[in-house]
Amino acid sequence: MSVPSSSRSPCYYFKFGLLVTGRGEEQYLPQLFRSLMETGICSFEVIGKVEQLNPITSKIKKLKMVGSRKTILSKDEKRIGIPAREYIKSDPCKYVILIDDLEADRQEIAKEVFDRYRTILDTMLPKQKNQTSVHFLVNMLEAYYFANAQSINKVLGTSLRDFAGDVETIRHPKGELKQIYSGFQEVRDGGKILQELDVTHILANPETCAALRTLFAWCLKIIQQYPYADDLDLNSLEELYQIKTGKLYEVTASQLDLLLS
Repeated sequence: MSVPSSSRSPCYYFKFGLLVTGRGEEQYLPQLFRSLMETGICSFEVIGKVEQLNPITSKIKKLKMVGSRKTILSKDEKRIGIPAREYIKSDPCKYVILIDDLEADRQEIAKEVFDRYRTILDTMLPKQKNQTSVHFLVNMLEAYYFANAQSINKVLGTSLRDFAGDVETIRHPKGELKQIYSGFQEVRDGGKILQELDVTHILANPETCAALRTLFAWCLKIIQQYPYADDLDLNSLEELYQIKTGKLYEVTASQLDLLLS
């Protein structure tokens, strides 16, 4: 998965700023990217917790936007667009990723939700579109714990086995955890589980976890622009994540093409 050389100065270290919609993600989501950070050429940090958005259906809001000649709502500009722009500024080695939970009842509107987030970032950063992306955790972060059950067992003392199917089909994984372990706490226990979570194990099955794989494919394609990428054997991560052979999430996969433009 090579990325064409650019005329801009090369990046020797990549910084990813995360805009998240969940309380637990605000506390500990960077740990999810541990396998990427172990390369030593990138870091992830949460730069803000934002409101979870749905498509704009209000005729009044749409009329106000038309009347003011705006393509996005003022609150979306303030809460998402400005923080993203401030983080990137003019630094070509900084990237913003907006990550939202895509619960079961929102999956039918996933494309419309994606388009709203994407429009905010494109409007606020028209010349830096390829430095931003939008991705979903399906149905929520806790789903991926079940694809690496050993991480749950180690923290909660359970004896679960890896979920047999695609964990992105579990309707309410947080509820499932609370049924299995009544004392489960999203922040306290979730943070500990994430420290044990092995993303390469989760993405080893090419038929599952399309949304998560697409997120990691985007991040990996970014850091593969490192001038000495061959020395780090980043292609091995590509294989571990099953990027070439695994399923990608069609709603967000289009952003991979932007990196080639």
